[in-house]
Amino acid sequence: LHSEILSAPILQIFIMQLAKEDKIEPGELSFDRKADNTLLVRLKGSWTIGQKLPSVGEVQSQVKSDTGLKEIAFDTRELSGWDSGLLSFLTKIINQYADKNITVGQEGLPEGVRKLLHLAFAVPERKGARREASQEPLLTRIGAATIGAGQSSVETLNFIGEAFLAFLKFFVGKARFQRSDLMLTIQQCGAQALPIVSLISVLVGLILAFIGAVQLMMFGAQIFVADLVAIAMVRVMGAVMVGVIMAGRTGAAFAAQIGTMQVNEEIDALQTLGISPMEFLVLPRMLALILMMPLLCVYADLMGVLGGFIVGVGMLDISSTQYINQTIKALNLYHFSIGLLHALVFGVLVALAGCLRGIQCGRSASAVGQATTSAVVTSIVSIVLAPAVITIVANLLGI
Repeated sequence: LHSEILSAPILQIFIMQLAKEDKIEPGELSFDRKADNTLLVRLKGSWTIGQKLPSVGEVQSQVKSDTGLKEIAFDTRELSGWDSGLLSFLTKIINQYADKNITVGQEGLPEGVRKLLHLAFAVPERKGARREASQEPLLTRIGAATIGAGQSSVETLNFIGEAFLAFLKFFVGKARFQRSDLMLTIQQCGAQALPIVSLISVLVGLILAFIGAVQLMMFGAQIFVADLVAIAMVRVMGAVMVGVIMAGRTGAAFAAQIGTMQVNEEIDALQTLGISPMEFLVLPRMLALILMMPLLCVYADLMGVLGGFIVGVGMLDISSTQYINQTIKALNLYHFSIGLLHALVFGVLVALAGCLRGIQCGRSASAVGQATTSAVVTSIVSIVLAPAVITIVANLLGI
């Protein structure tokens, strides 16, 4: 049965064709000089990308050796196959001799090659279309950075002014925003942030107590660990920890939300409808953070004191009654009010930074990522700088 199948004429032809295709001849070049100052280039074999093709340098060497050459012609009668490899070869030759008064004839090329070359050279490259890598001078870059910083400062001041006006409209009852958006943002900024605030605050209290205990045990003053933890947490650290958490959690979310609306042109739609984005988008978020930050700060203070309590009672052999009494004795209303002031300022800074970067966002997905990153960086830098200013003012006032 197998011998009958193999002896079939059609199958024999198919086998011969496969054997013939296995012996594909690679592309070759040969040259012939005609009497009319024409260089005839003969193309043989398969001019495909998978084959080892001749280089343009062989044609260039022939042109240099033939003085008085006026035309280059092609003979492709022995060409067995071609693809973009042949087109690339011909394009280089045409570009090479376009400005040297040597004509490159295309009559001997296959019809498909001529059509593709016609399409390639139908529309010339526009001058200046290619992007050229060039580095601007140092002074130019400094000037551009200065102008950009000035424009950013002006935009920031305009944003702060518009936010202040939105707050005035809110106090007189003329601000236009959805109350449901405000309640949802309060939930996201407040209740949903309690787990991470609890974890970070307890750990900070533990760290402060442990570091203080290492030094105070040298003098037998372990009881003052309660003073250290209570004053540090209530006065600064509780508010700073909550501020950093809200900068990375909520400020970034504000920038991403508003930035995405900017990309989807939703903010333009609000302006077209006559609705102020500052009142509709920014005001609810700022109100939510301003209301929640002091409450989260009080909660963080309690969790930090709890962390110090764990170290004091568990490691320093201080009774729970002694630790609680020493904590109450160390605290006063001034420390508590300064901590709440820190939290209030941090809430305003985080909300302003997140909403500002969202409003300034560009019209692409990468711009949303940049706005989110910029919001977090701006918030954290502001949170680091604000306590320094508040501390200096408090010291000047003797608080």
